[in-house]
Amino acid sequence: MSVWDDVVGQGPVVEQLTAAARDADALVSHAPGAAVAVDSTAGEEPRAASRMTHAWLFTGPPGAGRATAARAFAAALQCVSPDRALGGAPGCGFCDGCHTTLVGTHADVEVVATDQLSIGVKDTRDLVRRSSMSPAGGRWQVIVLEDADRLTEGAANVLLKAVEEPAPRTVWLLCAPSVDDVLPTIRSRCRHLTLRTPPVDAVADVLVRRDGIEPALAAMVARATQGHIGRARRLATDERARARRAAVLRLPLQLGDIGGCLKAAQTLVDSATEDAKQVADETDAKETEELRAALGASGSGSRLPRGTAGAMKDLADRQKRRATRTQRDTLDLALTDLAAFYRDVLAVQLGSTTPIANAEAADAIDRIASTSRPEHTLRRIEAILACREALDSNVAPLLAVEAMTMALRAG
Repeated sequence: MSVWDDVVGQGPVVEQLTAAARDADALVSHAPGAAVAVDSTAGEEPRAASRMTHAWLFTGPPGAGRATAARAFAAALQCVSPDRALGGAPGCGFCDGCHTTLVGTHADVEVVATDQLSIGVKDTRDLVRRSSMSPAGGRWQVIVLEDADRLTEGAANVLLKAVEEPAPRTVWLLCAPSVDDVLPTIRSRCRHLTLRTPPVDAVADVLVRRDGIEPALAAMVARATQGHIGRARRLATDERARARRAAVLRLPLQLGDIGGCLKAAQTLVDSATEDAKQVADETDAKETEELRAALGASGSGSRLPRGTAGAMKDLADRQKRRATRTQRDTLDLALTDLAAFYRDVLAVQLGSTTPIANAEAADAIDRIASTSRPEHTLRRIEAILACREALDSNVAPLLAVEAMTMALRAG
């Protein structure tokens, strides 16, 4: 076992990060007060003499495991296994440094995974302030920013200063879908690592080994999500998620008339809204009660102390933004599944011998493939992509989805 066990299908990336962790360990062991060496090639392919640097950018398609790789690297940087002195690679997975990093309790590792639509200036300034501190445990101060693509322009400029002039023994690990999602001046100062979509077989294997999923179910969800580790695990462990996906795959057969299109759109939006409500029910009440207690309220029905209404309003605003993001994320997942359905239709129409991803919907795929032409399928996929872009541009969800379902009917 090691910290890299859950970094699936990323052999070259693991090799590079392991080499960097070795160099980082040597730097700390031999020169405890030294800063991380920074060179002008940080944004280029690394040289053997400069395998460790102060800022890293992990990019790759959804499900590639960007955040997982960043957390594993953070654990390797904090590894205190005695085997290192005997030539073992940092990242044993068992020592206190590795374990506390992976479970999220290490004092020198800050992981930021926002549930909001964006990361603002205030939160980024707090991170920069944290990055200027010396590591409490004597090794590295590591900041993992899982959603660097959600930084506002102002927040990105705040972060730029910290990346340009890094504090000694501080390492930034930024994650984003692509380099284009990060400010050019930031990415030019980072060592860039590109992760790939993991092979389906590798995803199924990790679900069986790590999560105890039955092999047949693991293979089905790995194939259905085309190597997206997080979505595969959710489908394997959440029956409601499987039910929602099955409903999405039935949608193409419900678009026979305008009424069917409008009803299908309403169903998709209602499902996303219900998903957001489910998340809110699970977290909002607990967060609210915890904040009330922290502010000095003696019970759920008691009045808050004077001057604390602003804190409660800030919490309510954050919860509202989280509900909006949850709804959008759920809709986006549904649209991704729908695009995969039509991709299978196109594969059948073109006579591809590659197994389709949505084998459980084979009858519906064959039916639509036999009653339409490839150019119709391409237009339908384009309509789904246009809907995703409209949602990103804050178009009202129901309006965007209704326009999409009408376009899917027209072909």
